[in-house]
Order: sequence, then C-alpha cells, then structure tokens
Amino acid sequence: MISRRDFLQVGMAASALVGASGFGNWARLAAQQRLTQDQLLQFDTFGNVSLIHITDIHAQLKPIYFREPSVNIGVGGNKGAVPHITGADFRKAYGIEDGSPSHYALSSGDFSALAQGYGRVGGLDRVATVINAIRADRPDAILLDGGDTWHGSYSCYHTQGQDMVNVMNALKPDAMTFHWEFTLGSDRVNEIVENLPFAALGQNIFDAEWDEPSELFPPYKMFERGGTKIAVIGQAFPYMPIANPGWMFPEYAFGIRDENMQMMVDEVRAKGAECVVVLSHNGFDVDKKMATVVNGIDVILSGHTHDALPEPVVAGSTIVLPSGSNGKFVSRVDLDIRDGKMMGYRTKLIPIFSDVITPDAEVSALIDAQRAPFETDMAEVIGKTDSTLYRRGNFNGTWDDLICDALLSERDAEIAMSPGVRWGPSLIPGQEITREDIWNVTSMTYPEAYRTEMTGEFIKVILEDVADNIFNPDPYYQQGGDMVRTGGLGYRIDVSKPQGSRISDMTLLSTGETIDPARAYVVAGWASVNEGTEGPPIWDVVESHIRKQGTVTVQENNSVDVVGV
Repeated sequence: MISRRDFLQVGMAASALVGASGFGNWARLAAQQRLTQDQLLQFDTFGNVSLIHITDIHAQLKPIYFREPSVNIGVGGNKGAVPHITGADFRKAYGIEDGSPSHYALSSGDFSALAQGYGRVGGLDRVATVINAIRADRPDAILLDGGDTWHGSYSCYHTQGQDMVNVMNALKPDAMTFHWEFTLGSDRVNEIVENLPFAALGQNIFDAEWDEPSELFPPYKMFERGGTKIAVIGQAFPYMPIANPGWMFPEYAFGIRDENMQMMVDEVRAKGAECVVVLSHNGFDVDKKMATVVNGIDVILSGHTHDALPEPVVAGSTIVLPSGSNGKFVSRVDLDIRDGKMMGYRTKLIPIFSDVITPDAEVSALIDAQRAPFETDMAEVIGKTDSTLYRRGNFNGTWDDLICDALLSERDAEIAMSPGVRWGPSLIPGQEITREDIWNVTSMTYPEAYRTEMTGEFIKVILEDVADNIFNPDPYYQQGGDMVRTGGLGYRIDVSKPQGSRISDMTLLSTGETIDPARAYVVAGWASVNEGTEGPPIWDVVESHIRKQGTVTVQENNSVDVVGV
C-alpha cells in the first residue's frame, strides 16, 4: 500500500474550515508497472458527506491522450495564481516530481515521452469503476456532472447526444448543469431534459421573453445524505448567446445572475440546508469571484475552463474545485457537516489512467453498443502525424495550426481563423489520424467553413474583442475559451493593455507586409455564430488536407508575439 508520505496532503485553514487535499505524487511508480488501481483510489474517508464531480467530458467515451496547457496566462488579481501557472512552475508549486504520474497527468512537459510510458487516460467505463468504488465506500455519495457532456465526438453528433445520455444515465448522476448541450438546439435539449432520470439544474437559465426562471431547469435540488441536508444549485454557462449561436436556443437567456444566486442560497438555507454546493459551468476565475460576492456557498464544483488542480482553492469561506476535462479526472470531496456548518473537507483529484483502472464491464459493453453503428467510418485512417497534436494553450495549439493550414489551402484564403475552443484530445507522434480523431476536435452543430472578405480594420476588431474576453482583468467579463487561432497572420498582443489597445504589428505572413486597415483580405474560418453561414463542414476540409499531406508535420508557431505578461 502506498504510504501517506507519497501523497500531497496540504492542510489549509479558512475561517473555521480545515481541509486536506491530494492528487498523489506516486513518485518512482510507473503506470504500467507498479502503480495500481488501489493506489489511485486510496482515500481516508472523512466526515459524513461525499460529493463526486465530473465535468467537461465532451463526449469522450473511450480512453484518449490529453495534454494540459503549457501557456495559461492570468490577469488582474489572478496573475500568477493557479491555474495560471504551468509546466515546471506548476510542478514546483505542488511538489510534483518530474517524470511522475502526477507530472504526466497535470503538466504538459515531456508529454509525448511520458504518454508512451503512462498510456491513455479517461474512458467512461473506467470512470464508472472509480465512481462505483467511491459509492462502495460512501453509498450515498452525490454524483454531479458539470456539463459539456453531450458534445464533441462523431457518435455524439450523429445521435444528437443520445450516446452520451445513455452512458451517463448508466452512471446514475444526481444532477447536471449545461453549456455546449444547448448547441443541439433547444428542441432537442428540451426533449432530452424532459426524460432525464436526474435533476437538470440552472439558477441562471431564464425564459428570454419573460425574464423569469425557466420551469424546465430548476435552480436547485435538495438532498439528505449522511444525516445532513445538502442543496445543490446549478450554474449554467453564463455567456451562451455570445459564445455560441443564440438562434439555436432563442427562448433561453443566461447570465451570471449572482443576485439571483444569492437569493437561491438564502432560500435553501431557509429551507434547512446545512451545506450549499454550486455545480458550476462559469469557469474557474469567475467561480472564485462569485465565491466572494455571494455569501453562504460552501463548495463550488467548477467547470468550463478545463482546469485540473490537485487541491481546491479557498475563496473567502468557499472551496472552489475544478476537475479537468475529457473524462481524465474524477474528483472526490468528503465534507464534515456539523451543526449546520462545513467544519472541514478532504478532497482527491483521481486521474483516470486507463491502463491501470479496470473498466466496468456493463458500461464498457454499453459504450461499444453506442459506437457500433459508426465504428467503421470512425476508424478509417486518414493520415499519420509526426508531431504531437494538441489543442490547449492561450494562443495556439498544433491541432488548430493544422486546421488553419487546411483552411488556407482548401479554401484558398490569405488568412485563416479557428475558434479558441478548449475541447479535443491529443495525438502523439507516430499515431495514425483517424476520422474519429478529426471529429474529436471539430464536431459541432455549426461546422460550416466559410470563405469571405474582411478588411484589415475588421480583423483587428475581431482580435481585440476576443482578447478582451480572455484578458479583461475582471473575471465577470471573461467568457472562457482561448484566443482565436490564426493562420497566415502574425501579430503582437500586450495582455496588460485595456480593451482596444492590445493588438498591434499585424502582418500577412505570406508576403511579410503590414496589414492594411483599408484593404480587404480573403479569410477562411469556421464555427461562426451567425445564422445562415455557408461552406463545407470543417471536418471535410481537414480530412481532405490531411489526405493530401499523408504524414502531418506541424512546424513551431511563432506568429504571435506576447508581451505584458
């Protein structure tokens, strides 16, 4: 049995809270040799209430590779704070040994080499094994899904989310909240939600016409577990109609609505709630701010920004805990609730090393059944990669560089733009690229690859607007995601400047000339939120490009000069 010395156990105090958290350093243990399932799941049961948190699965049913970001810039009060430190700085902050399983799971350094040793992560049949183990220890644990579940894969797209609904139902969640789910269209979302066997929560999901809470999405649900009344309040992604096409769900309005959140907290406390948990898809920095604005929240289970931290962050008297993405992690949170107060906590971020954790046989069979009708098409090999293909990072990822290259060549454009979305697994050098791999980074319900003309002035407006969504010092004005990826265009960005003043030195890379504000440039992109956008689906564009390349090599991208960090 692994000793407690090998775990990160960090004591923290905030008001009357005493907490312990751990990821597990597992120094000198190799995933395929001496790291065992028992070691991954080892947990000293604590208190009287257990929460299980998963979030941002993005329809990944099977084990994958997933590289964490090497660049994650924080601004304002979050500059230099987790999760805005990466690589060696992150490992030093948490005492993570280089080359350890913790290094591989939580950090981007030496990713390809470590991936070959530690293997894939995730797989909802492995997640099921972990959930079942926690429930065996704490039978009344509350399982909570933070959203971005019914989106992001070939089979999810072709079943309108039904594959994920079927598998998640088998895991028996107690509640979930939402984001990308709404891009299935409100009719389909309503159809699914009306038949869910668990709570679909969103205190900030309102009827757009009447500006009243939506009846289909209750704000909270009360549970009685461990002799304690617990309220779980849902917080859907606040910026849906801005970040995603509002015409797909016109009857719904969102927003942070922290005043309404305070009303809900007060309401559940008045109903006897001794513990208040917010199941959130705000994003981590937004959740930290909300914890200081809204009084009475004990725990925020954070999603949307895909951060994975081995211990919670304490904001005021609230613990804020993110649980990664793509099925890579499961969080367990044990709480000691006494006399109507949270007296302490113990948490663990459990990495789903797929070669170590035995898959749950029933869930594994169910997953295979969902995928069976599409297996032949998904498995078709389109090409091969000599490069690590990954998405994460504030300014570029090699998957998006490849997508931009495809847009430039296949759509005969001078400049390409790819959205700064965070979802999508990674591939390591030497891997074949299948159709499923392409869909894993392109699947959405508005995939049209447009070709249009934009003036240099308008291109700058776009870059400035997206930059403010990411680098506004007030987290409430940050809408998540990363910077729009560009192909054929270089620029300088000063993240410390105010809105409208961050972008300069824009250059057309094909000629080296400075972008002329008055000149029209041919621009190709995808994922436009505008209704009626025309063009071939992005997955066809990328597949055609990769077929022509055969073996893909993505060169280092130095087109963005970042200053003011």
